[in-house]
Amino acid sequence: VQLQASGGGLVQAGGSLSLSCAASRSRFSIGVMGWYRWAPEKARELVATRTSDGTTYYGDAVKGRFTISRDNAKNTAYLQMNSLKPEDTAIYYCIADRDPQSGWGSFEYSGQGTQVTVSS
Repeated sequence: VQLQASGGGLVQAGGSLSLSCAASRSRFSIGVMGWYRWAPEKARELVATRTSDGTTYYGDAVKGRFTISRDNAKNTAYLQMNSLKPEDTAIYYCIADRDPQSGWGSFEYSGQGTQVTVSS
């Protein structure tokens, strides 16, 4: 399985950005997809996940501002990020696992990082 991420960029505080992640070369359905982020001098943080049956998880820091969605037929996930804050600045990594119950730290697949920068 390969995860192809796109989106991100630079935006002013209060603005919006979106990310997408497509899982290719997969002969099976993807149970869960999502993102984690990693900022300099900070611990990695699980941002959001969504299972194939629609169950979602959001980290406390992004609840109410970020929305994750999926197109299961395309094995693609999307992250809409609104009301962005400077503290959202990080590299965002797409993650996926065949097992929808997979938890933080045990995802099978990870894509290349996408930079998100929020200026104040």
